[in-house]
Amino acid sequence: MNHWLVKSEPFVYSWDDFVKAGRSVWDGVRNYQARNNLKAMQKGDWVFFYHSNEGLAVVGIAQVDREAYPDPTTDDPRWVVVELVPVQKLKRPVSLQEIKSDNRLQEIALIRQSRLSVMPIKREEFDLILSFSNDENT
Repeated sequence: MNHWLVKSEPFVYSWDDFVKAGRSVWDGVRNYQARNNLKAMQKGDWVFFYHSNEGLAVVGIAQVDREAYPDPTTDDPRWVVVELVPVQKLKRPVSLQEIKSDNRLQEIALIRQSRLSVMPIKREEFDLILSFSNDENT
């Protein structure tokens, strides 16, 4: 199983919007590296949902429910989508500042490639961020 992080601006499409919809076609990706990450996603993979621009925090966990297929929002065959379903809201959001301040996360793509909208997350990084959310003293 692989782990991922997808970004969405909450004023465009928030975690609450995602939960209300019950599933989402992750479309509109027009960056080749992000597209390649979508292509690499497999059904059942875990995905962090990150609020970008406003909030700047990991807020929930989703799961890949359908693997890559052609993006219906364009006629260009180079672009793909996946379908995600919400799994759970984090006990508390984990901020970008919190992630940046932990030495164990200095190599995470969220810091190293901050503009990328779909990125892989190592299992250890995923587990650590999840533990931050569960730690009420942080």
